[in-house]
Amino acid sequence: MNKRIVFSGSGGQGVITAAIILAEAASLYENLNAVQTQSYGPEARGGATRADIIISEAAIRHPKVINPHILICLTQEAYSKYAGIVRPGGLMLTDMKYVKIDYKVDARQVELDMYQRVMEKIGKPIVFNICMLGALIELTGLVKQDSILKVLKEKIGPDFMTMNREALEAGVQLARTI
Repeated sequence: MNKRIVFSGSGGQGVITAAIILAEAASLYENLNAVQTQSYGPEARGGATRADIIISEAAIRHPKVINPHILICLTQEAYSKYAGIVRPGGLMLTDMKYVKIDYKVDARQVELDMYQRVMEKIGKPIVFNICMLGALIELTGLVKQDSILKVLKEKIGPDFMTMNREALEAGVQLARTI
């Protein structure tokens, strides 16, 4: 297995946090090699954000993703900027509230209402990124849900664990509907 993934959105959506969680879940609990890099615009919050993740059984020789197998776009700006980089036959996952698909790419395009689901189930947008992770792992099988939960348990306080678990499960369930 060698998967190159790009998460893109805007500052404040938790794109980088989600990438770190995914990479740690793969490396710590799935016995895979993983690397994660990030870049963001000059604004800490609201600027363009991109996180690259590579998950592989083999050694990873270069940390930057050029043609991702999986591209996630959580804003229209991210979609406009990165939709063309997804590799043919790959997967592009977008959120229906923030992204309007305006052209086809040679990849499986999955539009899910992740933000809306988070607001319905949890009522707080802070776990939008965790819902996205749930949808991603259900669609791809990259890592097990339990591995994500283990990383979350290490990274967040117990007061927020229930909300994050519910968001992860909401994403998994949403992906099962397609």
